Amino acid sequence: MNIDGAPWRTIWRDETSGSVEIIDQTRLPHRFETRSLTSLDDAAEAIAVMRVRGAPLIGATAAYGLALALRDDPSDAAVARARERLVATRPTASNLAWALNRMAPRVLARPASARAAEAFALAAALCDEDVAINEAIGEHGLALIRRLASERAGDGPFRILTHCNAGWLATVDWGTALAPIYKAFDAGLDVHVWVDETRPRNQGAALTAWELAAHGVPFEVITDNAGGHLMQHGQVDLVITGTDRTVRSGDVCNKVGTYLKALAAQDNGVPFYVALPGPTIDWDLDDGVRQVPIEERDPREVTHILGEDEDGVLREVRLVPKGTAARNIAFDVTPARLVTGLITERGICAAGEDGLLGLYPGAAFDRGAA
Repeated sequence: MNIDGAPWRTIWRDETSGSVEIIDQTRLPHRFETRSLTSLDDAAEAIAVMRVRGAPLIGATAAYGLALALRDDPSDAAVARARERLVATRPTASNLAWALNRMAPRVLARPASARAAEAFALAAALCDEDVAINEAIGEHGLALIRRLASERAGDGPFRILTHCNAGWLATVDWGTALAPIYKAFDAGLDVHVWVDETRPRNQGAALTAWELAAHGVPFEVITDNAGGHLMQHGQVDLVITGTDRTVRSGDVCNKVGTYLKALAAQDNGVPFYVALPGPTIDWDLDDGVRQVPIEERDPREVTHILGEDEDGVLREVRLVPKGTAARNIAFDVTPARLVTGLITERGICAAGEDGLLGLYPGAAFDRGAA
């Protein structure tokens, strides 16, 4: 996607230095900075502190992290250590383990001297595949937006609400939930995006707002609790979110607060769709509420916030009384019954096992296979 008219991806390899380059998302929206990853430790740290985030991009970064590890030590033991270290960084998103499970057998099948090169090639191919998958999600979502826009009564822009950031910053390019919006905007459709701020890390207010502005898409940031009010007053035509893990029953795990948006959407008859790539499907689980591991992060993300003061200086400030206890639950699960449909690279289906198997027959998208 575009930044000031120039195309960018979120992760790439510098062929001259051999390092892996990322956009440091902890600096956005106030600073646009890139960062070099030169080791397994760098990749693990980038995932853990959310310099990179979003299930597809986490998977891509883990793939490059494995390659960086093998450049230093191509042994079988190094492969095992790298997988263990990377999987532990973020437990909820399924793309991370999927990427490593896909790469490890192919790497181990190569002679030690060829393993690093093989891993870098596989990581680059995984990134290219992610871009193609997300663009296909965009095309299927565009068709949905066209249909819903033609069916609705009234004039004015087609209004879409989204939660967290599931744009190109969460993937290698295009995004999941935002890919249909970019496709619609580029096709000339009149769209407007309601952007949930998405506390506590403000991925909506910071990242979704930044990338929509960079591409020129009209939007407004709203507080997390305002979405229900807008739906009650007929100001939301469609909700699209992403997901970090979708189980075979169609339950979707996404940034905390998504469940509440789905409840409000159902109560007000607003279509609620979830956009996801095949690697995000966890075919091994069938009950998202009880089986998906939910990450809990540092309470400081709740009690403090980073911003830019009037002098352009980045400062972290405390929001609560000193000594206040806090709990930082990062994700929640929306049951399939609240999801109107799933937008995938293979098409749109009902949220459920039958719908998913219709697009991925016999669970054909093996999480550990090509």
